[in-house]
Amino acid sequence: MVMAIKGKVVIITGASSGIGEASAKLLASKGAKIVLGARREEKLKNIADDIIANGGEATYAVTDVTKPEDNERLVSLAKEKFGKVDVMFLNAGLMPNSPLSDLKTNEWNQMVDVNIKGVLNGIAAVLPTFKSQKSGHVIATSSVAGLKAYPGGAVYGATKWAVRDLMEVLRMESAQENSHIRTATIYPAAIKTELLNTITDKDAAKGMESLYDQYQIGPDRIANVVAFAIDQPEDTNVNEFTVGPTDQPW
Repeated sequence: MVMAIKGKVVIITGASSGIGEASAKLLASKGAKIVLGARREEKLKNIADDIIANGGEATYAVTDVTKPEDNERLVSLAKEKFGKVDVMFLNAGLMPNSPLSDLKTNEWNQMVDVNIKGVLNGIAAVLPTFKSQKSGHVIATSSVAGLKAYPGGAVYGATKWAVRDLMEVLRMESAQENSHIRTATIYPAAIKTELLNTITDKDAAKGMESLYDQYQIGPDRIANVVAFAIDQPEDTNVNEFTVGPTDQPW
C-alpha cells in the first residue's frame, strides 16, 4: 500500500515534548513535512534540527495555543514554507489534577484555556483552509479522563470530555457538508509525558506518579497511532482511539 503520510504537511501543537515530539519525529521519518508549535523555542529548535539532520523537513514557531493569532500563524507558516496544510494535530494540554475542594481556580482556568480553548483556536485557524480545499485531517489528544471519571480529575476530565464532544460534532458536520475532513480523537491512558509535572497538589502528584511508574508506556506508542490514522485512505476515517498499557486496569 502506498504510504499516505509521505508528502503531507502536518502541524503539531504541544510539539516540544512527549506525544507531540514523538509524533513529529515518526511522521517526519515517514516523509511528512512537520510544522512544530509550542511555547519553548529551544526545544522546538532542537527537534526541528534533529528532524532535518535525519533527512526530514521541519519548521517551527513559538506558539501559545490560548492565543488565536498564534494558531493562525502556524497555519500561515505551513503554507508559506510547504505550500499547504493536510493535518492539524491539536496536542497541547495541561493536567494539574487536584480535589475540587482545594479550589485551585487558577489551575482550573488554565486547563480550560489550554485544553478547550486551545483546541477551538486550532480548529478555527485551520477549518477555513480545510473547507476550501475539501480535504484535511484534524487530530486531537483527549484522554481516558475524557471517557471515565476520576477523583481529583474533575476539571481536567471536563476539558477532555469537551474535546471528545467537539471532535465528534466536527466529524458529523464535516460529513454533512461533504468537506471530506477527517477527524481522530485519541484517548491516551498512562503515557510517559511531562503532564505529571503540571500537578501542584502533592497528594495527587504522588498518587499519579506511583500509578504511572507501575504502568506507563512511552509517547512513541501514541505516535504510532497518529501515523496509523493519517495513513488510512482518504475515504476512511478512524475517529477514536483508546490507547494505554496492556496491563493498566483503570
